[in-house]
Amino acid sequence: MAVPTLSRYLIITTLLTAGSLPALQAQTTPPPAQVRYTLSGTVRGPRGETLPGASVAVPALNTGTAADADGKFTLVLPAGKHEVFIEFIGYERLTRSVNLSRNQRLDVDLQESSNELGEVVVEGRQTLEQKLKTTQMGVEHLSIKEAKLLPALFGEVDILKTLQLKPGVQSGGEGTSGLFVRGGSADQNLVLLDNAVVYNPNHLFGLFSVFNSDAVQSVDLYKSGFPSQFGGRLSSVVDVKLREGDRQEYVATGGIGLISSRLTLEGPIGKGEDGKPAKGSFIASGRRTYFDVFTRAINKANEGDEEYTPIPDYHFYDFNLKANYQLGEKDQLFLTGYLGRDIFGYNSDGGFNFDFRWGNSVGVLRWNHVFNPKLFVNTSYAVSDYKYELTNSFASFSFGLGSSITDHTGRVDFEYTPNERHAIKFGGTFTHHAFGIGNLTAGSDDGRISFDSGVNYTARDGAAYVGDNYKLSDKWQLEGGLRFSGFNSGSDTNFGLEPRAAARYALNDKVSLKGSYAMMYQYIHLVTNSGASLPTDVWYPSRLNTKPQRSQQLSTGASWLLGKGKFLLTNEVYYKWGQNQVDFRDGAQLIANENLDAEFLYGKSWAYGNELYLEKKTGKTTGWVGYTLAWAWRQFDPQRGTQGINGGRDFHPGYDRRHNLTVVLMHQLNVRLSLTASFIYSSGSATTLPAGRFGYQDIPGSSTGLDPRPVPVYPDRNTYRLIPYHRLDLGAVYKIGTRRNQDLTLSIYNAYNRRNAYFVFFETVDDPVTDRITGFKAQQVSLFPIIPSLTYNFRF
Repeated sequence: MAVPTLSRYLIITTLLTAGSLPALQAQTTPPPAQVRYTLSGTVRGPRGETLPGASVAVPALNTGTAADADGKFTLVLPAGKHEVFIEFIGYERLTRSVNLSRNQRLDVDLQESSNELGEVVVEGRQTLEQKLKTTQMGVEHLSIKEAKLLPALFGEVDILKTLQLKPGVQSGGEGTSGLFVRGGSADQNLVLLDNAVVYNPNHLFGLFSVFNSDAVQSVDLYKSGFPSQFGGRLSSVVDVKLREGDRQEYVATGGIGLISSRLTLEGPIGKGEDGKPAKGSFIASGRRTYFDVFTRAINKANEGDEEYTPIPDYHFYDFNLKANYQLGEKDQLFLTGYLGRDIFGYNSDGGFNFDFRWGNSVGVLRWNHVFNPKLFVNTSYAVSDYKYELTNSFASFSFGLGSSITDHTGRVDFEYTPNERHAIKFGGTFTHHAFGIGNLTAGSDDGRISFDSGVNYTARDGAAYVGDNYKLSDKWQLEGGLRFSGFNSGSDTNFGLEPRAAARYALNDKVSLKGSYAMMYQYIHLVTNSGASLPTDVWYPSRLNTKPQRSQQLSTGASWLLGKGKFLLTNEVYYKWGQNQVDFRDGAQLIANENLDAEFLYGKSWAYGNELYLEKKTGKTTGWVGYTLAWAWRQFDPQRGTQGINGGRDFHPGYDRRHNLTVVLMHQLNVRLSLTASFIYSSGSATTLPAGRFGYQDIPGSSTGLDPRPVPVYPDRNTYRLIPYHRLDLGAVYKIGTRRNQDLTLSIYNAYNRRNAYFVFFETVDDPVTDRITGFKAQQVSLFPIIPSLTYNFRF
């Protein structure tokens, strides 16, 4: 009996399903792979400002990303309908439905949150989850909204001082903004302002940083596992991004403080169409101290007093500018400018005068082009300049001293996202350096005496890099990179291959294990005999005997989300070792020396430690607790006709501190009032003090010419420690005005008036009868007592 066609089809289908006809089954076509498309776009605020770090997520697929420095994001998703959630601190969450049937673009504008208590909740959940899931280790993100809440010295918000509150970061001393990261020196930190190098990020001899908080969008600190696009320093990268201006209306913000005032103007460039934000915007921000206003008034009031000594004149100012313009859907231009100067001068009727000026200048022009949703590029040209000039005159004789470094840098950075598993970055950079090394001029007015010295060098610095963040599975995420760098000065050329690697393994959705490795090269070196970054420090290139410094760092750790995601606990262990470290022989001549290379000694360094960090960013009370247990060592063997340092024995650098504890709390009582507190404890700094003295007879200039002159005897370098350092700062921010667009910020620095040691000196103990020296007594100098300050901030 013939089998009907339909019946034959049902029988064959049943047999195929049961697997009884393998030959026929092999000829069937497997179901096609799920089609995927790219969703890309830009996240902006209500006034058209981009929102770097904004979270873009599809919770149903358990996937998401964060917007980059330009507010751009890319997601690769399956075809079909999806609910996309976009969030950022201080802004209302936005949900958008998309139906992907092709590559699509999604540009969104977030509205500011009306519930300020909720701002912290939104930011906290996203930040803690992102930190748990990223492969990056040793990175700290600092928002300016957070920094402005913390108590500050003289009420001057300082992002570098805020970074000192993070584990693994040491300060250079009482009140200074210098950074010493994981056993590295101050010159081993790469400080960037919109991708341009800032060589001296300090005002007022290191008491304040050059970054105006009103102009800054965010700060990222990398302590390990450095991404391959960064290079040139050994210890850390401080990546500072400036804000973009308001694209809808003109706004003025500022503040009047104890030592300085600030003013920022921002607004649209052109007009938007159909109620949309304008295509461009600008922001201009200035800041100036007014020490000189008070000192000049005091000096003028005492002009007739012959016993009065005039107070030196000092002030600093800085100016920031950023503008952007959307040329089209795929092209955008950015312009960044910075100018900062410190001016310190003294003029007397006796004919002695000096003028000391130093500062940075930075300019960046950047073009962002989108080729397609998966590929875009940033091309930039930057100029960085740092210089100091010291002029001095007395009667008919004068001299001048100066130093400078000027960079011209071109770079291109590509970002390519071929699919949801890979995020590839590659590019290159080239820099031309011009060094002015200790230029000195001196002479008399009549020209009978004339002298000058100094030397100028040029150098070229280039690098090419590639890196890939690869999501191997839901549990494994890998990041690898390679950077090839080179440096030439005169006839000396050096190259370096810098591999980078990081990995994350998720035990579950609350616990991640991480590890990283990085090799770094540093081709320019800071010539300084101080632990702080002073204006007279000189940058010197790798040339002749001075080879590039090199370091390697291994890090491993674990991260836990605790308390239903409200807390993030991280524990990181690191070991870092370096070669060709630069220091100076005893008695080195560093000022106006045309042959600085002869003063250098070369050695090795190593540092290791454990950083424990607990962070909370949800609810009314937020903050963090960080504890670091660390060791840092340096060793310089006998060389170049010297005994090295300490005869080749290892020693601790001045910034080595065994224990470091920071506690930061921020509590929002209501929509108007926030209270803040920060506590710091650290072991005392290593220092060198005389172990004793011996008497030396008949030294010219002694009080009697016969009595023995006490001569100090110094032991090995840094064999003593100052007393432990600890300090409590308190603050309050009260918002006023009908729109809460004004506030009063009260800061109490060193609230319990701790007299911390700035340095120690010895004074003589004399016999009251014979007036002979009978001994010596150590005296401690403390810099800052309790200092309250009040700042008025406004936005109109």
